[in-house]
Amino acid sequence: MQHVIANAKTLFLRYMEKLVINTNSAPAPIGPYNQAVKAGSMLFVSGQIALNAETGQLVKDDIIAETHQVMQNLRNILTEAGMDFSDVVKSTIFIMDMNDFSQINEVYGKYFTGYFPARETVQVAALPKGVNVEISVIAIK
Repeated sequence: MQHVIANAKTLFLRYMEKLVINTNSAPAPIGPYNQAVKAGSMLFVSGQIALNAETGQLVKDDIIAETHQVMQNLRNILTEAGMDFSDVVKSTIFIMDMNDFSQINEVYGKYFTGYFPARETVQVAALPKGVNVEISVIAIK
């Protein structure tokens, strides 16, 4: 019986309507991907870096400004999909330096009200365009 249920779930996910989400309020993808894809009630938002959509410039003043720009990009994509940070259930944060962890947390936490999503934070060797932080999220509504 479990095998049949698993197959039904697989079929459901395979044929679920997918909708590409892109907005001019967030930076255009820098590779062959979309800003987000909505599958059913779930939204998968690609990792965002501190690119300002209006100027096309990187925000690299400091880790606080950089993280705010990343979160604003995420907010703009969520808004385009009819969602907000209260719909986020999972996030992944990639950072260059674990010493920035507390400052990133301080900024990140200001964008959520009520509860925080599940999350992991991973230190990496490099990020696109030499940025210090990249964040992706999954939301459901």
